[in-house]
Amino acid sequence: RYVLATVLCVLAELGSGHSWIAPGFQVYCTGELLKQVQMAKLFTDDKYFVDMKLCVSPEEVVSAFQNWTRLVPDAALSYNQLQEFVNLYFDAPGQEFEPWMPDDWQAEPPFLKKIVDPAFRLWASELHALWKSLGRKVRLDVKMHPELYSQIYTPHPLIVPGGRFRELYYWDSYWIIKGLLLSGMQKTTMGMIENFLYLVERYGFVPNGGRVYYERRTQPPFLTLMVDSYYQATLDIDFLRKALPVLEKEYTFWMTNRSVEVMDTTGTSHALNHYKVEAGGPRPESYSDDMELAMGMQEGAQQILWAELKSGAESGWDFSSRWFIDSAGHNFPKGTLKDTKTSFVVPVDLNALLCRCERTLATFNEILSKRSALVSLQRRMQAVEAIFWDGSQGSWFDFNQQSMTTNKAFYPSNLAPLWAKCYSKASFEEQALRYLQVILKYGNGVPTSMVQTGQQWDFPNAWPPLQQMLIEGGYVPAIAGFLFCQQIAGELAQKWVKANWMAYKEYKAMFEKYDMTGNGKPGGGGEYEVQLGFGWTNGVALQLLEQFGDRLVSAASPMATCVGAWLILFVLLSVF
Repeated sequence: RYVLATVLCVLAELGSGHSWIAPGFQVYCTGELLKQVQMAKLFTDDKYFVDMKLCVSPEEVVSAFQNWTRLVPDAALSYNQLQEFVNLYFDAPGQEFEPWMPDDWQAEPPFLKKIVDPAFRLWASELHALWKSLGRKVRLDVKMHPELYSQIYTPHPLIVPGGRFRELYYWDSYWIIKGLLLSGMQKTTMGMIENFLYLVERYGFVPNGGRVYYERRTQPPFLTLMVDSYYQATLDIDFLRKALPVLEKEYTFWMTNRSVEVMDTTGTSHALNHYKVEAGGPRPESYSDDMELAMGMQEGAQQILWAELKSGAESGWDFSSRWFIDSAGHNFPKGTLKDTKTSFVVPVDLNALLCRCERTLATFNEILSKRSALVSLQRRMQAVEAIFWDGSQGSWFDFNQQSMTTNKAFYPSNLAPLWAKCYSKASFEEQALRYLQVILKYGNGVPTSMVQTGQQWDFPNAWPPLQQMLIEGGYVPAIAGFLFCQQIAGELAQKWVKANWMAYKEYKAMFEKYDMTGNGKPGGGGEYEVQLGFGWTNGVALQLLEQFGDRLVSAASPMATCVGAWLILFVLLSVF
């Protein structure tokens, strides 16, 4: 496998005539120019350079760079020479967008009336207004001259996460869309979904984000659930009929290119899915980090490490102790990025998500009067139970293909089957909710792990999508324990919304992640500074404010002194 992976990685970066090679690949994705600029650290964030617009064709830029380097020793330009070259041949990021204001935005969406706390209602109104500042429309020039941009053209306007994330991102957009639908922005939502359908038609899958350097990796496949959310809000059956074949095409990509056979303790083999990017080379947007991390390693080992880092980026959890495996094949939570072996992990949450997608696709087929096959769903549920479920712990756990064991460390993703309703027994639900109770001691949300590695998807950070999945998983029980579930979900919602609110009061900003050990403290760690905006944070906050608006209370509100009474009253009303 080591030799095969090396060959595949090298071929991927060299191009080798592959049809996926994008215009501008030799500038934005590989080559000496990229290497020298990024290793010279002309910009504080490597992503800045690969988001810049070319002033002339890539061929002219490469030729000019070769001419410049012929005149200097060792073909290495100095910092000032590189700066001069970049200033001459590139424009700043942002040239790919034109001004755009969503015309379906309305000042007073109905959901605001559900929020009882006056401070939270005002805050929700301000979050709703942020959609306008996060709106983008790709210029037609990107379609006409794709070779000048790293931006991938999409035909409809969109909402971006914010900060350094200037373009669309795949799984972020699910929570953004949930918020947009609450805001009554159905037209914007439909346009965003149509962009993703367009990308699947073009690539066979949705790239990680809207840049050519993301074209070799995807992200958790939430497109089917985006379409479901839109359909539930609009009952637009014509749109559903148009989308379904494309959704099935994306599903086929996952089952063809990201599948793995795993054997359970009885010797039965199960088809599951994992993240696996077979493309080496440093990530262009994090080039210097990846180069420095791999220094001193043999070239083959470097290529494999870089492919595993890209697989980690594909997971959305970039990066985490979840992916750390030592040289003996064992889970290694206190390891470093060099121990990243994402492709060897069969993740609970990815398979729970695909389980939910399979159920949703079956429902879509029934709505459209087509044959609905639940065989894939039934097989998935059996596999999730056989491979991930641990009855002694009362939870599901990621599977390590090297050690052939599950990773018993806590991650919120362990409980994704609860959110996806990917289980068959009432006892699983009750046990999983009791497992979750153990970590409710934290006052500002559920941590992403219990290990502090310095990576952003580890302790003490807490992330909006994980909170929402836990809350949704607990709030709508399929079989057991209604009252118990409602209590847990309400408590988690109160903690998370209050933490977001306190940070907003302090900074007048929303963040992509939060430090759950501090009251209203933004998160940190990882490869870049915490980003403002922030699309999925706003979407999750709006969902929770709408869903729990009759009982959530802010620290600034007089009702804050009655939190306990509110929860007791809610429990009594639920009983009677």
